[in-house]
Amino acid sequence: MAGGFSVSGYGPERSSWAWLTARDSVVRRLDWPLLGSALALSFIGSLLVYSATRGRDSLTHGDPYYFLFRHALNTGIGFGLMIGTIWLGHRTLRGAVPILYGLSVVLVLAVLSPLGATVNGAHAWIIIGGGFSLQPSEFTKITIILGMAMLLASRVDAGDQLHPDHRTVAKALGVAAIPMGIVMLMPDLGSVMVMAFIVLGVLLASGASNRWVFGLLGAGALGAVSVWQLGLLDDYQIARFAAFANPALDPAGVGYNTNQARIAIGSGGLTGTGLFHGTQTTGQFVPEQQTDFVFTVAGEELGFVGAGLIIVLLGVVLWRACRIARETTELYGTVVAAGIIAWFAFQAFENIGMTLGIMPVAGLPLPFVSYGGSSMFAVWVAIGLLQSIRVQRPMTA
Repeated sequence: MAGGFSVSGYGPERSSWAWLTARDSVVRRLDWPLLGSALALSFIGSLLVYSATRGRDSLTHGDPYYFLFRHALNTGIGFGLMIGTIWLGHRTLRGAVPILYGLSVVLVLAVLSPLGATVNGAHAWIIIGGGFSLQPSEFTKITIILGMAMLLASRVDAGDQLHPDHRTVAKALGVAAIPMGIVMLMPDLGSVMVMAFIVLGVLLASGASNRWVFGLLGAGALGAVSVWQLGLLDDYQIARFAAFANPALDPAGVGYNTNQARIAIGSGGLTGTGLFHGTQTTGQFVPEQQTDFVFTVAGEELGFVGAGLIIVLLGVVLWRACRIARETTELYGTVVAAGIIAWFAFQAFENIGMTLGIMPVAGLPLPFVSYGGSSMFAVWVAIGLLQSIRVQRPMTA
């Protein structure tokens, strides 16, 4: 089937009961370890977000359940987006990539207009109203993956080529470069770093020449030096890198977050102080603890065991995604899955690493766990794409 959802003919033209009753129904073909791990991470995240915010009246407006409710709502909406993505199918979305890509570029451009807003030093948001905001760069990660996959796999899946040729690779890199350049102007360095790893993962999975991979690595190093030398980074971003290189540089200023984060995680020991009983958390010593530094709540209150469980669940998500990428019979599905793997792996490593002091602070949420609507919606759409790739693969006899 060229477009639309199809597992032995399922789709909008068939009764929705077929999703449950048929031998090859969608429900039976879902990757349940992947789905269960993602749900478990979101559930754990809701407890950590509640623990981090229930006593912060300045944030909750006097309602201790304010962030818990909104985190649960974001998860529910994200889950619905996953179902919609599975129902449409990654092949249908393949045909809509030009529209989705154009929309994502318009949205990131809107951030640079008067519609954009600055949150925690990053001019990367659009304020919608009613306490809701949108971070377009989160959805741009998806459209970069889909856009590059569509180009790189088009002639290979059609049987015209064994691997993408140089012209196709150059076009795919151009698709990624446009939104990345706009996001860099915000500047949102953390999102650009994630996108760079997405591009690398996509190229590796597509079978493109290794010259492109090594060339991209060299260009990335040169670009990083140029950005630093030309002064394109904001002062707060430069200070973050300086604090990473020398944690003792300004412990009461730019280094405060990471120092308090390590204190919180270190105080948890093996089993933690107990949920809702962390002194660093209840004392509100760690800033942005419901978003970028949510892992510190796990480290303090759940200890090594609880924090380790989060890492294991993230590992299961990556393992199942790798299996989906390996088992699909089309390059398009393999490349999409590889892009999601690179996204999740780097973002999780960066988020956890910055709380431990082994990575610079980059303002990236922990997938499924951190509070934030845009991030939650994007990662659940990604899960929907992975599930669609799985359920639409041919069944073996």
